[in-house]
Amino acid sequence: MKVDVLLGLQWGDEGKGKVVDVLTPRYDVVTRFQGGPNAGHTLEFNGEKYVLRSIPSGIFQGGKVNIIGNGVVLDPLLFKQEAEALAASGHNLKERLYISKKAHLILPTHRMLDAAYEAAKGAGKIGTTGKGIGPTYTDKVSRNGVRVGDVLHNFQEKYTAAKAKHDAILRSLNYEYNITDLEKEWFDAVEYLKSFTLIDSEHVINNYLIEGKSVLAEGAQGTMLDIDFGSYPFVTSSNTICAGACTGMGVAPGNIGEVYGIFKAYCTRVGSGPFPTELFDETGEELCVKGHEFGSVTGRKRRCGWIDLVALKYAVMINGVTKLIMMKSDVMDEFETIKACVAYDMNGEEVTGFPFEIDDTVKPVYVELPGWKTDMTKMQSEDEFPEEFNAYLSFLEDELGVPIKIVSVGPDRDQTIERYTED
Repeated sequence: MKVDVLLGLQWGDEGKGKVVDVLTPRYDVVTRFQGGPNAGHTLEFNGEKYVLRSIPSGIFQGGKVNIIGNGVVLDPLLFKQEAEALAASGHNLKERLYISKKAHLILPTHRMLDAAYEAAKGAGKIGTTGKGIGPTYTDKVSRNGVRVGDVLHNFQEKYTAAKAKHDAILRSLNYEYNITDLEKEWFDAVEYLKSFTLIDSEHVINNYLIEGKSVLAEGAQGTMLDIDFGSYPFVTSSNTICAGACTGMGVAPGNIGEVYGIFKAYCTRVGSGPFPTELFDETGEELCVKGHEFGSVTGRKRRCGWIDLVALKYAVMINGVTKLIMMKSDVMDEFETIKACVAYDMNGEEVTGFPFEIDDTVKPVYVELPGWKTDMTKMQSEDEFPEEFNAYLSFLEDELGVPIKIVSVGPDRDQTIERYTED
């Protein structure tokens, strides 16, 4: 067996949580391989809405094993809040959720560092959610991190040493803070964390593959926020691309199977950073309102624009995408005209390859396609798709060179249409 990977191809918020929940009945194991609790996956079914921050979306499927991999950074306090909310809704986490000992812990002082660093940047701030994720990954790379497995071995000593280093940095930044109450809650949450099964996830996952178990790896954020290949420096602190699944789980590249790439029929972005197709007019506002484009964890309004095929083709290449999944097509049901960016105008030169760096001077080059002007939210199969929508799908497939296997026509689990079912 191989690990199938599902990840976002844009700037995050593509709807990965819903798709994972749709796909999980076909898998035995679902894992998260990177990211932290800033990324909220929203799932809706049976009239209920759930937001997951660190827990894999397969938790709603009975009998599935869910694993938080070593590439994730975990805040015990936020994890406890999330897990207790799910337990209250009737989901037995402790039987179905395992946590890698090699995942790094977000400490209370990491949150303080996050806020202090953002304040120091002034107008050049990244737009972080302030959850302490960036500083935690910094400690990981600089070999100063505290890991989940450390809660079982000399934890207080390791915590105190890490905190002392953070205190020194915060003093140098003249950042005033008080974490007394937060720290108490955090240590209570660490005790709660210890009640879960902590594992050497790389051994467990590879053994599942040897046993013939099917594994789905779930990414957070999106390709264009990757620390290496995203729109640096306005990126996240981990590798959001397919290669991150190998390092975030301990799985060899040869054990990667299908790569599902998720994208919206348009494009959104949260926080600072360049966004060539961003719309500042009524169309942008309409996309935001109809698409409910507000962060599931932060509530922050997302920036909206037309689909960017320069960035999307780049993401398909970097990830080795084998199947595409298009979300939120219903949001554009009433538009007369649909636009798609097929190139960038950079100082008068037309560029079709994603460049080393983009900024606010980049201008999108658009093609226009007719809208479908049809309510697609009740459709059950691709046979019901209007001609104009099929033309949009064909255009995207020609541009991207990969089939669009799944189309979402609404937020509910049932509003998901599979194409090419004869395959």
